[in-house]
Amino acid sequence: MTTACDPASAVACRRPWEEPTMKDEDTVSPKEIPYAVTRGPLHYEDGSTQTFDAAGGTTYVERGRPTKGEWHVDSEGRFCSYWPPSYRACYELRWIVEDHHVAGLSFRNGHDVANGRYEAPMLDELFMNELNVWTDDGGAH
Repeated sequence: MTTACDPASAVACRRPWEEPTMKDEDTVSPKEIPYAVTRGPLHYEDGSTQTFDAAGGTTYVERGRPTKGEWHVDSEGRFCSYWPPSYRACYELRWIVEDHHVAGLSFRNGHDVANGRYEAPMLDELFMNELNVWTDDGGAH
């Protein structure tokens, strides 16, 4: 994270675009998963969209048809989802970072990969600041 600096001092100032906090395909930590999925709607490559809420609900919309499910972080720190009546799956989440912007999330389960992009990508530094505020407030946002 960039710290405040005095341009007149001998200490060089780091800028987010010079040293990104997150890199493309970095694993989303278990602590970051709730924020990462609830930050905003995700748009997938096949045209579907998905939203997540802090209470553990999710809505996946494919071809205009919404499907309601649930999500949680399991005891192994993985993102898991449940789609009634019986579909359950757990995924490794990785950041999608493009041009120093946090652009979305990659959900990986073995060879299956689904890439979702946020409606509004964020500079990684701004994203980390927002994540820190969210974590400090106990996920109240």
